Order: sequence, then C-alpha cells, then structure tokens
Amino acid sequence: MSNNLTWQQNSSEPNNRDNLSAIAKWWSNLEDQEIAWQQRLIPEGGDLQDIDWQPQKFDEKFILLTPQLRGITIFWRNNKATEERNITPSKLQLDLTKQQLYVFPQSQSQVVISIQLPKTVYQKITVKNPQIATTFKDGSGIILLRDETEKLEITLTLDQEKLNQLRERLQTTDN
Repeated sequence: MSNNLTWQQNSSEPNNRDNLSAIAKWWSNLEDQEIAWQQRLIPEGGDLQDIDWQPQKFDEKFILLTPQLRGITIFWRNNKATEERNITPSKLQLDLTKQQLYVFPQSQSQVVISIQLPKTVYQKITVKNPQIATTFKDGSGIILLRDETEKLEITLTLDQEKLNQLRERLQTTDN
C-alpha cells in the first residue's frame, strides 16, 4: 500500500474505490482523539507544499466524535458542539506517513482543509559561534551559551546520561 492515498470524485483510477474505503477506515479510527483542523486557500500553482501550515488564529483543536464516511460525505461531531457537521469533498488525499488528511470541499474549490493528529511544534533558535561556559560536578554538567548579538542566553543542564551522550556524539563527529 502506498503512503499516499487519493480519492477523487468521478475518477476512473482503478484504486479510487479502495482508496476511499481506506480513507474512511482511517477517518473512523479517529473517534475520541484530538485533531488539528486547519483551512487554507490553495495557492495559484495548486501545490500543497507551498501552503503555510504553521498555526494560525482560526485553526482548531478538538476531540473528534462520531467520524464517519457516508457515501462520499464526511460526517463528524466536535466535542465542543452538539450538532453533526459534514463536508462533501471533490477530492481526498491521505498522507499515511504524516497521518494527515487533505479535504478539498466541493462547495469551495479554492480551499483545502488539513485534518491531522496534533504534533509538537518546537521553537527553533539558531545561535552562531556563541560564548561557551561550562561547569561540571558530581557527574552532571551545565553548559551556558551566550550570543551577544542576539542578546540571548541558553542554559543547558545535563545529567550524567545526557552528558555522556553529548560526549559520545562530539567524539564521533570529530573523526
């Protein structure tokens, strides 16, 4: 089975029906799980890779209740609301690697909805050639990184195990 499944309305692709069935099963397995729901405009080129999926104001996270596919229409309830909701798609794309479903609504051809299990978003900090200070005692250590230009100070406190991992990794990159 491919890691990407696509179902498209009125498609003559031989796997179209099987893909819809697999997507329906994935969708129903999200029962009682928290999902991230994001809606974006499709860029002019149509490439989903060009969409900024970083969290935005109107994105939602909620517990998905009674997710079902009836015919080609997706049904669900949100744990914060009582009424059942639905969307009839013209196309569905499931990325099994990312556990992310893209829904292309029939009623809004310029919109794509992403539904996925929430993932941790890490804040990234790049420090170039920082000042370094270290203190080690009783098997653990503190590493202080300071970047004067950015006015940033990072303190890393490492127990014996993490300190040994760092030493090993530094030694293997030296060779």
